[in-house]
Amino acid sequence: MTDSESARMMRVLGGLPAAARELLWETDWASHRHAYGSGEDIPVLLCSLVDEDPEARSEALAALDMGVLHQGSLYTVTAPVALFVAAILDHPVGLAEHEGHFPWDDGPPRSLRAALLGWLGQVAESAAYGEDPARDRASWEWQPWHEDTRGERDCDELAALQACRDIRTALYDAVEPFLSSCDAHVFEAALSAAVPLLAAPALTGRIPRAAALLRARLGSTTGRRERAAMARALSLWGMDTCDLLADTDPAVRVCAALGCVQVDRPRALAVLLAALRDPHATDGWFPEPLRGIDGWFRFTVLRSALDLAASFEEVAPVAIAMVAASNRSVVDNERGPILFRAFPGGYDPAHSLTAAQRALLRAFVDTDEATGSIGGNWLWFRAAGLPENREGVAALL
Repeated sequence: MTDSESARMMRVLGGLPAAARELLWETDWASHRHAYGSGEDIPVLLCSLVDEDPEARSEALAALDMGVLHQGSLYTVTAPVALFVAAILDHPVGLAEHEGHFPWDDGPPRSLRAALLGWLGQVAESAAYGEDPARDRASWEWQPWHEDTRGERDCDELAALQACRDIRTALYDAVEPFLSSCDAHVFEAALSAAVPLLAAPALTGRIPRAAALLRARLGSTTGRRERAAMARALSLWGMDTCDLLADTDPAVRVCAALGCVQVDRPRALAVLLAALRDPHATDGWFPEPLRGIDGWFRFTVLRSALDLAASFEEVAPVAIAMVAASNRSVVDNERGPILFRAFPGGYDPAHSLTAAQRALLRAFVDTDEATGSIGGNWLWFRAAGLPENREGVAALL
């Protein structure tokens, strides 16, 4: 540790909450690892998060993203760092705003508190992955061959994953108060953390209280982004969102249909399909993606519709139109998932194609020359038990 790093630690230690100080001193950081090696450098990093120097804070936040949660990967150091972050959410410096550290982080200045809440949400999302296969398959990023690699983790990875799952109750206890924040950015970041945290089996009993907090806020909120984020959370938590399926804002209606809607499935599916009939307009609802949703918004809407449909026939007209209109950029996010949904148990030569399956394959064949729709989707065709080239698919028709 350099003299300047030691001075930085001494400067901030006295202002840390007791729980944060205990974590800092009692954790054997050198026994943990992050993306770039030993965790012995973590204490300086954590103290830098609440340093009075905004540049030091910005660099520390960047290190959380790049080293402690590198591209969503969990490390043995991630859980104790997450507990420290949770312990400093109330720190006075949390109100300070700063710009992003990376050139591509060109959004408006954000408060430290909002940034830390957002980071905790990313930890929670990584911890939840693989816990509920059905939930994972509804993600716009899921691919069937992910199932083959899910178990390929070494002992350190498994330990890191379990450690992050074990602390979710503590993390949620720290996050929940900010679901009542009057700062819209802090509230949105807190909600983005609460959604995956409440996916933990041990926390399902906390959902009704969280839902009540959102319901109370919905009555006084008019902004599309905030109302849509709350509708999405309620839907993902399995709450009754029937009233929101009739909201005057189409974005709110769609977000209310993104979960496993149990009360009015046909209407929820109709809402999703209506949005997919004009997918590019749907993408325009959120110029900055909602927290917890990366990629074009239509990808999430499509996966939800495919998951909610009782059969491919329910979504076939809209899905086939999307395949016919697609381009090369949406291989894994539109055409592939549609194909896989049309053949959920795999193609069986002993059974004739249904009319909807035949129409879908015809759309692939007809657009193949211009879009490479079959070759570009060969992994999806393989997963569905279908030929992986245009000639083979055409022979089935």
